Amino acid sequence: MSPLRVAVIGAGFFGSRHVQNYAALEGAELVAVCDADRAMAEAATGRYGGEAIADPETLLGRVDAVSIATPTASHHPLGRMFLDAGIGVLVEKPMTRTLAEADDLIAAAARSGAVLQTGHLERFNGAYAEVCAQARSPRLIVARRIAPFRPRGTDVSVVLDLMIHDIDLVLALAGSAPEEVSAIGGSVFSPTDDFAQATLRFAGGCIASITASRVATVTERVLSVHTADRVMTADLGTSKLQIAHRDIAADGAEAEVVTDEHAFTHGNTLARQLESFLAAVRGEAPVVVDGKAGRAALDVALAIIARIAEGSRIGGQTP
Repeated sequence: MSPLRVAVIGAGFFGSRHVQNYAALEGAELVAVCDADRAMAEAATGRYGGEAIADPETLLGRVDAVSIATPTASHHPLGRMFLDAGIGVLVEKPMTRTLAEADDLIAAAARSGAVLQTGHLERFNGAYAEVCAQARSPRLIVARRIAPFRPRGTDVSVVLDLMIHDIDLVLALAGSAPEEVSAIGGSVFSPTDDFAQATLRFAGGCIASITASRVATVTERVLSVHTADRVMTADLGTSKLQIAHRDIAADGAEAEVVTDEHAFTHGNTLARQLESFLAAVRGEAPVVVDGKAGRAALDVALAIIARIAEGSRIGGQTP
């Protein structure tokens, strides 16, 4: 099997991780790293190989797939250019700035037949995968994603920076879009919201509570799912899962509630995401997080931001 020719657009914090992982994948040939700041592209290729370029258009006809890890404003024009050329696209989250842009990328992928995948890499976390396997008709989903403050990414709301990961996970578990969205949020150190809490209500009765903060004193990524017969709590940072359920005694009588603990290979979630993307480009597997899933997460994220702007912003700086 010949390796797929790949390139990474954007050599910043996350783009450089894509470069590193593509360089290590047996099924990929890293052709180029592209960045408007050529020095950044050269720094990446100096470590991992490939050609450093500044103009992404020069990649047309030279690659089979690209990762787009640039600022969100450029996701749509870049994605459209590569999809129109029949080149597979993995676009980092958030997929685009607007739903209209997301719709246009989805339509472009449908016309050309090229793969469009959104970079919601938590879908490839082993603990989350097990939750999905056992979470039949979830009643309550509680997600919490907090981290200490870093200046990177504060040009956008924490909803698009961090919470959108959990929005995607919740939507995949619930299996539908929410009927009702409420939210509060506020800023502490940034011109945009640094913390947010959202409640999503679904048609089947499921309720999801999602909290995100980039001004915490600790780092935490936890997802808890309550069903009719068990409660599952996944630590997404360590890929460990606890499942509380009522055991059944030998005589068939209900026994005490017990908690089983499972540890999954933490490994490299990004590498698993890239492997899945390349498998989809080869036609070996379906796209795990396609453009429609990326759009769905963006739709809810924008609704949450709108609810906060409507009057549920708490203190601090205001945009």
